[in-house]
Amino acid sequence: MKTSVAIYPGSFDPVTNGHLDLIERGEKMFDVLIVAVLRNAEKQPLFTVPERVDMLREVTKHLSSVRVEVFDGLLVDFARKQGAGVILRGIRAVSDYEYELQMALMNRKLEPRLETVFMIPGEPYSYLSAKLVREIAQFGAPLTGLVPPVVEERLRAKMS
Repeated sequence: MKTSVAIYPGSFDPVTNGHLDLIERGEKMFDVLIVAVLRNAEKQPLFTVPERVDMLREVTKHLSSVRVEVFDGLLVDFARKQGAGVILRGIRAVSDYEYELQMALMNRKLEPRLETVFMIPGEPYSYLSAKLVREIAQFGAPLTGLVPPVVEERLRAKMS
């Protein structure tokens, strides 16, 4: 039986229940799931990379085959270093698909052995994005059901 290593990349600024849904479901599909936090100097994130890693490790500590790592540069290079053969990506809408398809095809061009698996989030999370969560938190609206409690606490602390 082959050992499968998959990477679920993203900025996770912050991690949402939609992300966690895909992580929990992806963890059942692969022997190892690496949640890879992108360090992108061009973006202005709300949370630092160490804060995002800490939150992800907290909300995934019950998942024994999930690792949280940080990467920058090309995802295919990171995948090679990790021995991964699969990229896991979530798709909420047609607009996500167009972007994700372009990325998947480029990744395949750069590394033909790397496959991309698209997952649709659970219905309660089909509209959810980290950007929307940040906007809702900024205005003090309830975040119940959108993010794990530890993330809500940290969001409230950041916004106050």
